[in-house]
Amino acid sequence: MLLNLYIENIAVAKRLDIPFGAGFTVLTGKTGAGKSVIIDSMLLLCGAKGGRELIRTGEEKASVTGLFSCGPGTAEALTEALGEGYGPDENGEIQLSRTLGQDGRSSARFNGRAVPVSVLRQAAPILMEIQTQGERDEYADRQTYGPILDTYGGHEEAVREYGEKYALYVKAKAARDELEESLSQKEMMLDILRYQKKEIDQAKLSDEQEEEKLDILRNRLKSAEKISKYSAVINRALAYSEKGATASYLMERAEAALEQLTDVIGNGEQLLERLRSCRYEINDIAETVQDALGSDVRGDPSAKLEQVENRLAVIDRLKRKYGGSVPEILAKRREIGEKISALEEGDFRLAKLSRELAEAEEAACESAEKISRLRKEAGARFTEELVESLRRLDMPKVRFRVAVDQPMEKGHHVLKPDGYDDVDFLISVNTGEDLQSVGKVSSGGELSRITLAVKTALAGKNDSETIVFDEIDTGVSGGTSERIGMMLRNLSKTVQIIAVTHSSQVASTADSHLLIEKREDMGRTESSVRYISGDDRIAEIARIIGGINVTEKQTAAAVEMLGKNGNKN
Repeated sequence: MLLNLYIENIAVAKRLDIPFGAGFTVLTGKTGAGKSVIIDSMLLLCGAKGGRELIRTGEEKASVTGLFSCGPGTAEALTEALGEGYGPDENGEIQLSRTLGQDGRSSARFNGRAVPVSVLRQAAPILMEIQTQGERDEYADRQTYGPILDTYGGHEEAVREYGEKYALYVKAKAARDELEESLSQKEMMLDILRYQKKEIDQAKLSDEQEEEKLDILRNRLKSAEKISKYSAVINRALAYSEKGATASYLMERAEAALEQLTDVIGNGEQLLERLRSCRYEINDIAETVQDALGSDVRGDPSAKLEQVENRLAVIDRLKRKYGGSVPEILAKRREIGEKISALEEGDFRLAKLSRELAEAEEAACESAEKISRLRKEAGARFTEELVESLRRLDMPKVRFRVAVDQPMEKGHHVLKPDGYDDVDFLISVNTGEDLQSVGKVSSGGELSRITLAVKTALAGKNDSETIVFDEIDTGVSGGTSERIGMMLRNLSKTVQIIAVTHSSQVASTADSHLLIEKREDMGRTESSVRYISGDDRIAEIARIIGGINVTEKQTAAAVEMLGKNGNKN
């Protein structure tokens, strides 16, 4: 349950530190005292959107922190929803906090650890449920009725199992439908794919590095004239010339002459060896240049360059149609081949996928039938319990029924993510009126009572151990308000109940009473919150009854209300 709520710099609340106990707690106060600030702060703690307009004027940031006690079931639910590391601390407590800044940024913490705001949204339904007027309006939306009935009946595991089978059904249907669409234009698609395959095959691409190699060769061929000219000069000068003496020839002559002088020159043998090494080096240089020239630029380089340019043009054309590189073109070729095979074997594959779809549909329908049966059984119990609660809430002529129907299309059930049922809550509040969907016929006061009746039926069946009601008594009269108060008090035996109210009847039934007041301090308005009892509580309930000028009769009525509900203090 919620143990403590600390609010700082939100609207008129400079600092509010509010402890909460078990049972039923009401919050009352004059209009504008700050009751909405507390609800807004709780909503922020649950991950609701919050803008800088919530920050107290003149302050840079605002924050709200909630401390919750956490039982084993809550801890398990948090771990399942958020994963490991999001359980209670060693004291069995969880602290959530939220901060808003003037720069529009928002931050969140879970037990002091920085987390995305989405973590608060996931944790909130497990820790605290807030019923605002907007939340109650959701009960007029029939899309919520199926989940409500499943929670009441405890069908979550059956719905989860169905969800897995439904996912397989959706996947099988998508595969079958895609192939069926392809086969509807089979011959046309085959002609296109075969043409694409032939076009790629004609290029005879085999080397994934071909384009890079051709680019290098093109650059060499464009420089072929310069390469040929100067390599020929090097060859003729050093080693290979049909006209004139080369450096190698002249050095060979010099070797022969030096060899004749070795017996008269002291180091003649060494000089001869050096000269011979130089001749070998010159010949090696000439051969290296010749090898570097390469066969690809010999002959007619212009003709070879044209061949390279044509080949690169073929590759470039294929790149524009089938991919940005030779590897991508080859990958596309494989994909085209697979599609051709699939279409050529399409009838066989379609029959196979149709069988798989039928099997997946049958499995999903069996699971959906189980859920439908459970919903009908739960619907009967839910109807009985809700009617009893609504009659206690001053709706004596109410009739209610849970409708669980299975729409069909072309002889098949319409499978949806949560089964194949359409769930509706049908109600009639007056004698002679037909049953109609709750959202179509319920007034604000009726919807408030229906909400409370539903929450009573769900008590202990969902994760949340704290329920906050914001003016659940809206639109109802005094006698009905007293009945609402008694039901809230009874509900608080199962879960912690916190209610903001303008009803003296509701306020008088609570175990604890928080008074929200507004005061001025140094020219600024601030809200304050305190627990009241005894004369203070009597005075506050009398104020709610009488308004501005409280009479002795109203004070006596307040005393009587508190005594009637067992609240002597």
